[in-house]
Amino acid sequence: MFTPQDLVGSAVKLVTLPDVYIRLQASLDDEDASMADVANLIAHDPGLTARLLRMVNSAFFDFAAKIETVSRAVGLLGTQQIHDLALATAVARAFSALPPGVMNMEVFWRNSVYCSVTSRLIACHCNVLDSERLFVASLLRDIGHLIMYLKVPGPAQQALLRAQKEHKPLYRVERELIGCDHAQVGGELMRAWQLPASLQESLEFHLEPGKAQNFALETSIIHIASIITEATVARETPEPQALRIDPVALQITGLSPDRLQSIKREADQQLGKAINLIFPWMRKAS
Repeated sequence: MFTPQDLVGSAVKLVTLPDVYIRLQASLDDEDASMADVANLIAHDPGLTARLLRMVNSAFFDFAAKIETVSRAVGLLGTQQIHDLALATAVARAFSALPPGVMNMEVFWRNSVYCSVTSRLIACHCNVLDSERLFVASLLRDIGHLIMYLKVPGPAQQALLRAQKEHKPLYRVERELIGCDHAQVGGELMRAWQLPASLQESLEFHLEPGKAQNFALETSIIHIASIITEATVARETPEPQALRIDPVALQITGLSPDRLQSIKREADQQLGKAINLIFPWMRKAS
């Protein structure tokens, strides 16, 4: 049996964040750092520069004129969105070397993007000002699965098959077979990487939102988006009342069944654009 610390402690030596992200995070945390300092850091990473410029010129932001320089993009987006974009890029890179056959990464990231789009829509409904943060948090919400498949692939696969066969929540079976679940592992990874407390808590408790203490709204949003994503992946179209959404999350967000249906329709429409924006190497989801 393993603890989240057991799995993450050995994995962080294999899966590390790129130096450019670490330097960027330090710069953003430095009160004396300027927008020019941030732009200069990004400009030295061609991949991050290309992704940033593609994002600011996408329909997601809908700026009137084309943005052609990193400094202009940083000025328009602000440091928080720059941090979140860099984080999403860094995590995708960190797990790009996962051994072939361990997990279908295209399916994993497509489902993660769907959850991200859904969370962003829910956050807008809940009047969350920095809704883009929910987009990135949801993109990472199942990152613990990658750690588990990297460190204990046999038990992780066994847990998935048993959960499907016995119609049990996966996280409960993971706790029985492995000693911890993927959400707990994800939260621990956020701590090991010294990422924001909101990411640590929302990832760790998104399966059980009632346990969140400091970021209950963010955790509830990711929880609901995850449930909608799971139903969509399973090609289920149940009535919103039939989804296994924690009542705590519904109470905190104030979402109605009609709004849930509307959000799912919007997420279906936005998925292709979001995938092309974040992971352009993927084929458009069918």
